[in-house]
Amino acid sequence: EVQLVESGGGLVQPGGSLTLSCVASGFTVSDSTIKWFRQGPGKGREWLASIFSVGSTQYAASVKGRFITTRDNAKNTMYLQMNNLKPEDTAVYYCATLGLRGQGTQVTVSS
Repeated sequence: EVQLVESGGGLVQPGGSLTLSCVASGFTVSDSTIKWFRQGPGKGREWLASIFSVGSTQYAASVKGRFITTRDNAKNTMYLQMNNLKPEDTAVYYCATLGLRGQGTQVTVSS
């Protein structure tokens, strides 16, 4: 089965960090471009970052310098390390590739 499964969300205080995982099955992530998105309460979908098949990355201005996406080819898994989290980062985060997205994982930033 072709799927993406995210995990690692939770409740974190402002200024804290979380690392999300996105495990792929049914295809090889190193052959694909994987994107991270989020959707906050009452907001539209926001693209955050992409990791390309060659391993290069690209980030939205809103998270550049705070978020880092990486890939472990052996585990067929992508990661999104999120640092210096802010309340406005509260959202459901998910990974996606062409025609496929995960179910998402909730991140709540609150004191």
